[in-house]
Amino acid sequence: MAMQILADQIGYPAISDISTTQKLPLGTVARIQDNTETVPHSGEAIYLKSSGTWAVGSLVTYDTALGTAPLSPATGGFGPVAVALAAVPSGSFGWAQIQGRAAVKAPNAMVVGAEVFMLAATPGSVDDAAVAGEQILNAKVSTTTGTPSTGLAYIEINRPFHQGQIT
Repeated sequence: MAMQILADQIGYPAISDISTTQKLPLGTVARIQDNTETVPHSGEAIYLKSSGTWAVGSLVTYDTALGTAPLSPATGGFGPVAVALAAVPSGSFGWAQIQGRAAVKAPNAMVVGAEVFMLAATPGSVDDAAVAGEQILNAKVSTTTGTPSTGLAYIEINRPFHQGQIT
């Protein structure tokens, strides 16, 4: 999990750069890549302002008009989501992944290929247990929990978003 901004985006802050000073326009999208793993992978990240503390791998819900992102709620979420690429304190600026293979907080065992849902007990975490209105669309489980590390699982994402209420 050593994502880097691709070289042709000179001047962009590094994925690990967390700052209380805004360095890019909010909502800026960057191409990212990780060449440190056996199977290199790439994706996209979005530059946001945290309006709640993020842990690495937390799902955050972002507002495209404001460029702000609180931790995704355990229930009742709506709108686009991204995966925090670093620990970001509230009020700071950082990157969150919106496309590619992302390491997401997943404390419960998950099945490869399963749909992704919010974990009702833990904001910012996911599970594969179906709950009406809690599905994260454009996301699929790629590995069981524990890969790439304890408490995380790889999820394949493509600009994911909360499904919203099903009645």
